Amino acid sequence: MDTPYDILRPDLPAELDDLRELALDLRWSWSHAADALWQRIDPELWDRTANPWLILQTASPARLAQLARDPEFLARLQTLRQEQKQAREADAWFQTNGLGDRLGTVAYFCMEYGLSEALPLYSGGLGVLAGDHLKTASELGIPLVAVGLLYQQGYFRQGLDDQGRQLAFYPYNDPSQMPVRPARNAEGEWVQVSIELPGRPLWLRVWVVQVGRVKLYLLDSNHPLNSPADRGITAELYGGGPEMRLQQEMVLGLGGLAALQALGVEPEVCHLNEGHAALVVLARAEQLMASQQVDFDLALTASRAGNLFTTHTPVAAGFDRFDPALVERYLGAWARERLGITFERLMALGRAPDGAPDQPFQMAWLALRGSGAVNAVSRLHGQVSRRLFQPLFPRWPQAEVPVSHVTNGVHTSTWDSPESDRLWTRACGKERWRGDLERLEAAIGQASDAELWEMRGRNRRRLIEWLAQRRPAPGTRTPHLDPNALTLGFARRFAAYKRPNLLLRQPDRLVALLSDPRRPVQLVLGGKAHPQDHEGQAMIQQWIRFIRERRLEDRVVFVVDHDLMSAERLVQGVDLWINTPRRPWEACGTSGMKVLVNGGLNLSELDGWWAEAFSPEVGWALGDGREHGTDPAVDAAEAEQLYQLLEQEIVPLFYQRDRQGVPSGWVARMRASMGRLTPRFSTNRMVRQYTERHYLPLAENYRARLADDLALARTIQAWQADLARHWGAVHFGRLERRTMDQHHVFHAQVYLDDLPPSAVAVELYADAVDHHPREGHLMKRVERLTGAVNGYLYLGVVAAQRPIEHYTVRVRPRHPQAAIPLEDQHILWER
Repeated sequence: MDTPYDILRPDLPAELDDLRELALDLRWSWSHAADALWQRIDPELWDRTANPWLILQTASPARLAQLARDPEFLARLQTLRQEQKQAREADAWFQTNGLGDRLGTVAYFCMEYGLSEALPLYSGGLGVLAGDHLKTASELGIPLVAVGLLYQQGYFRQGLDDQGRQLAFYPYNDPSQMPVRPARNAEGEWVQVSIELPGRPLWLRVWVVQVGRVKLYLLDSNHPLNSPADRGITAELYGGGPEMRLQQEMVLGLGGLAALQALGVEPEVCHLNEGHAALVVLARAEQLMASQQVDFDLALTASRAGNLFTTHTPVAAGFDRFDPALVERYLGAWARERLGITFERLMALGRAPDGAPDQPFQMAWLALRGSGAVNAVSRLHGQVSRRLFQPLFPRWPQAEVPVSHVTNGVHTSTWDSPESDRLWTRACGKERWRGDLERLEAAIGQASDAELWEMRGRNRRRLIEWLAQRRPAPGTRTPHLDPNALTLGFARRFAAYKRPNLLLRQPDRLVALLSDPRRPVQLVLGGKAHPQDHEGQAMIQQWIRFIRERRLEDRVVFVVDHDLMSAERLVQGVDLWINTPRRPWEACGTSGMKVLVNGGLNLSELDGWWAEAFSPEVGWALGDGREHGTDPAVDAAEAEQLYQLLEQEIVPLFYQRDRQGVPSGWVARMRASMGRLTPRFSTNRMVRQYTERHYLPLAENYRARLADDLALARTIQAWQADLARHWGAVHFGRLERRTMDQHHVFHAQVYLDDLPPSAVAVELYADAVDHHPREGHLMKRVERLTGAVNGYLYLGVVAAQRPIEHYTVRVRPRHPQAAIPLEDQHILWER
């Protein structure tokens, strides 16, 4: 049965029917071919909102009738509709590489999505990354669906009062004005699912958003069968306290998987984007228990092989933790009745191995214990994450904690300006971001200095014109920025660890830098502080006071209510992006990546992505590449370094011009940054890596564990049980080591109790020391020990390239189709 949401604009002329499908496909958020069409319908509304669905709902019948008689408009509409169909149906990277038979469906779970301001369901970087992931999956043809929440209010919108204090507003998200529609099952019914809350069901409506080829399903508790309090569970993103957070995570994990099941979607891989989605682990095991009539432990062993957990958290305090009493109230009965496990067993999935009874339940630890692979979001964040998850792998070297990394990227077609797009198209072709990227550096390297500098100037001018049209911050006047001046930018969440006020440590020096008449500098900044973060709000107020008191309206602009639309303008227009977090508290960061495609350069702390991207040819770095905590002396030293770089290197380089007025040294860095870094830090690279490194092998492993009545899963479970039963009796006998003929030779007697030798690996291990890398060498079982029961002599030989004392013998679990130590953490060292 149709709902009012399906039949909006019943008066739409038949000739314009295709406008519905164009408006409901968020492909328009990155493919700007239809921009002129929507602008023609309502220029002012398009300029203010860039929301085709809203424009379609609000256009007058007379205006629509007029367009229905316009041959030029109709012809353009048909062309765009054909392009849309072709983009959805044509073979993409996934299909042309013959991967269609190797991967069924990937289900991507995230608490927020930043696709467009037309769908304001995000707070910051995590949501924007998720939105870019979906767009790229569409372009590459990855068989992916996504799951999230449809918030009635979403994240707060920012205002400032006359004193520069942050105000929080929560405008209503009207589904009829957003590009969403009810998700329907095969019978045409609006899909609705329920999950159990204490003493009552929670009913959830399911909506669908079309993102090119990809469908995003959104769950909404604003259902008439729910109580007023429960209808508000999906009101605010990251609103309320721990109880609401747990409720929302139940909606995402338990309700999300139930919604996919109701829609007939059976994912092979579930991608948990951050620990908020950890309850998918339990929901997936429950579904397998019901379909295969097996117990929870076997179901978890089988289903985890198809789960990927991506962690974005750089500090332990950032993990979601829930009090045991709250977990018991919301999940205790469900675990006992639906999973057949005790509350203690449930809590053990979210605690350290030696966790005390009052220790909180950590969602990230549940996600890790229920996944077949875990990844961080930059190389440095991988190191940090291995340290954070070390408690789950006692006695294992930190370097072997099973967390890999896939460095984040950005969807370049979303973030490039029209001028940048034209330059890249001339140099590299229209399909440049939809396939392999290897040739792009050489191609963009052929662009002349004049072309690159002309593009930069146009980008800067567009930003300045846009800023002049916005309402300025309270107490400041409309800015008149210089379209030829060096333009710095930063926009981020205002939080202490991001140090957004590092530039304000020496205000007089900053004023001198900004006010130099020969080499002018201007700054555009923006960002929000969480409504409960009073320190972050004070930092915003400090910037507003600085601008007012120093009368710098024509040199510094604070963009109030920074959102996706302002982010686009900033990353397209600024010459230099500044980022100042405390290392290593920026897991990756993607804002600086967004300037790359537009010819912007980066000045950033050696943290997150910049720690692996930086070289002197492409930008500038802050810090010494080490961790210093919150030491005020380090903040002062890095502020001094920031000023020195600006005063002595960056500003002079920008204003060192040739006869044509081109700063050739600056442009050389632009060319290197654009060519080397833009492809490398694009979501094209990122999503292909997720597909090749994780989605494909996880899908294969998942199918293997389900085959033949879960035969492999049963074998792995039996192997784990044997290890648990006998590991305490495994021990070493005599150990001998000597050096001869430039080799170290090791003999180790190992007694395995009743474990078969195939169940373990005996290895030589050496940590990374000085210039020597970490090593692991499998030892060979050479003979049974005389008179011993299941005792063997093992031999290991390595080249004597480092001291023999570096090596130690260890025994660890071994299974050809299990992930070690992710699925079994036993380990025995000789000492």
